[in-house]
Amino acid sequence: MTATPTAAGPAAPPARAVLSRDELHGSLSDPLLDQMTFLNEVTLRYPDAVSFAPGRPYEGLFDPDDVPAAFAAYLAHLGDTLGLGPEAVRERIFQYGRTKGFINDLIAGQLRRDEGISVDPEAIVVTAGAQEAMLLVLRALCAGPDDVLLVASPCYVGITGAARLLDIAVVPVPEAPGGGLDPEALAQAVRDQRAAGRRPRACYLVPDFANPSGASLSVPARRRLLDVAAETGLLLIEDDPYGFFALDGRARPTLKALDTGGRVIHIGSYAKTCFPGARIGYVIADQAVAGPAGAGLLADELAKLKSMTTVNTSALGQAVVGGMLLRCDLSLRAANQAVAAFYADNLRTVLAELAGAFPPDRKHAHGVSWNLPEGGFFVVVGVPFTADEQAMERCAREHGVLWTPMAGFYPAGGGQRLLRLSCSYLTTNQIRVGIERLAAFIAAERGRETAAPS
Repeated sequence: MTATPTAAGPAAPPARAVLSRDELHGSLSDPLLDQMTFLNEVTLRYPDAVSFAPGRPYEGLFDPDDVPAAFAAYLAHLGDTLGLGPEAVRERIFQYGRTKGFINDLIAGQLRRDEGISVDPEAIVVTAGAQEAMLLVLRALCAGPDDVLLVASPCYVGITGAARLLDIAVVPVPEAPGGGLDPEALAQAVRDQRAAGRRPRACYLVPDFANPSGASLSVPARRRLLDVAAETGLLLIEDDPYGFFALDGRARPTLKALDTGGRVIHIGSYAKTCFPGARIGYVIADQAVAGPAGAGLLADELAKLKSMTTVNTSALGQAVVGGMLLRCDLSLRAANQAVAAFYADNLRTVLAELAGAFPPDRKHAHGVSWNLPEGGFFVVVGVPFTADEQAMERCAREHGVLWTPMAGFYPAGGGQRLLRLSCSYLTTNQIRVGIERLAAFIAAERGRETAAPS
C-alpha cells in the first residue's frame, strides 16, 4: 500500500536515528584509534611527501606474475602430492574450508626448516593476518576483569588496540637500556600485579627488531625471559614479523625455538615475506588445555573463537601463500635473501644519512639522537621539541616529509620527544631526500622552540 498525499502535502520523512557516542564502546573515543586514522589521512593529504610513516613492505619487491604461478603450484600439490581429485580440489579452493586452515602442514614445514621449530600442524591456526591472531589469543586467555596483559614498552599499537577493544587492562614493562624487554622488570611487574590482586596472564613482545623501537633481545636475555616465564607461571606471546631482516644476515633463535616448557604462544605473518595483500598469518598454540571433556590444545580453543568471528581464513589467500612456500621448498629464509638485503641497505642508508646530517658537534648542539637497530624496519630519533601530530603535519606541509610520533606507542605515557622512521617503503634515493628534509625541519623546529617566549 502506498501513502496518499493529503491536502497539506506529503508526509514528512521520519527523523534519522542519531546515536550518542557516549553509548558506544569506549574504545571508539580512544585517542589511540584517532591517531591511526590521523596518520592515514595525513598521508593522503600530502601524497608528494617522502613518507617514513608506514611500516609496510616495498611494493617494488613483488611481481604480480608470482601470484598465478604460486596458485598453480598449490593446485598441482593438491593433485600430484596429496592425490585429491577434481571435486576435492574444487571444494578446497571454493568453499569456506576448515576453521584452523588447510596449509598448516606447509607452515609447520617452513617453521621447521627456517626456525628449527618442530610443531604439530594441528597446533597451528591460520589467521586473517597476525592481527586476528592477537585478538583470538587475548580473548581466550583473559577471562575476567582482574586479568591483565603485560607488554614491552614502547609497544606495537596493534596489540594495545586489540586489548582496548576487548576491555583488557594493559601494563607496560620497560625495555632494558641495551634494548629489548627487561626480564627482571617483567618479573617485578608480575609480582606487583599479583600483590595488587590482579592476574597477569601473558606478556606480549617482539624479540627481533621490534615495532616501534627497533630493539632486539640478546640470546641470553631470551633464555632468561623463558626462565622468568617458568618461575612466574606466565605465558609469552611472541610476535615475529621481522626476524628475517637482520643487518648481519644471521638468524636469531625465536623464543619458540628455545621454549621447552610450553610457555610461548608464537604469532607469525607472511605479510613481510610473501604477500601482504593476502592477509595470511598464523599462531602456534600448542599448550595443553585440560577440562571435564578431557585435554586438548589451545589451538582448538582459538579455532572455536575464530568460528564466531571470521569463520575461516581466505582459501585463495592460503592457496597462494601455500604455493609460494612450495616454490621455495619451504625455506623462506633462503628465498628472501634479496629482500633482506634491500631492507638492510635501506636501514644502513637511514643511519648513514642521519650521521651525515648530524655530525657529532651538530648532533649535540641540536639535541638530536637516534638508536642503532641491528635490523628490521625502524629507527627512533630523539628531537628537541614535542614530536606530536601537529609537528608532523607542519613537517609534511612545510618540508615534504612524514614520520610517526612515538607517544602513541607508550601505554602509560612518554615518548613525546621521539619520532619513528620506517625505512621499508622507500628507495635509497627517497631516503636521502627525506633525511635532508627532516634535518631542515628539525633545525626549523629548534628555532621555533628557542624563539618561543618563556
